[in-house]
Amino acid sequence: MNNTQRKSGASQHSTPSDTALRTLYLEALQLVERLHRRLLDVVKDEFDRNGRSDINAIQALLLFNIGNAELTAGELRSRGYYLGSNVSYNLKKLVELGFISHERSRTDRRSVRVSLTEKGTEVAELVAGLYERHVASIEHVGGIKAEEFQSMNKALQRLDRFWNDSIAYRM
Repeated sequence: MNNTQRKSGASQHSTPSDTALRTLYLEALQLVERLHRRLLDVVKDEFDRNGRSDINAIQALLLFNIGNAELTAGELRSRGYYLGSNVSYNLKKLVELGFISHERSRTDRRSVRVSLTEKGTEVAELVAGLYERHVASIEHVGGIKAEEFQSMNKALQRLDRFWNDSIAYRM
């Protein structure tokens, strides 16, 4: 069965509720993608305003997500969403640029642990400052209340679990 047959077969048996759910689901997918791209734009703009062209938005988010921790590349991948990004490549670049230091794990020599240098901490603090400014104005300017974030976060966590189950159980 090809995609056209699958789509037409699905739509022949769809109820109005299914059609509404499909529309809302596809809209949510587009929003998730657009919001991530927009976050990268916001971070890039912050760095441009601060005269920082030595690092890109993905790399800045990696540094922010490392924070005070000492992590492996795998742990970083699971903590953040780096759309179209090669985490290993970016970590290598960040080491070369002096933003992070790396050290082989004492227990597993195959594993490399990374942490921020002073230079990396400055970048992470710049991103943290941006987020703090957003927190201070998002309710008043953006019109989004804490309760709405709670509801949105709960729905996004359930969507994340659903997608994980889709992969694990090949749904």
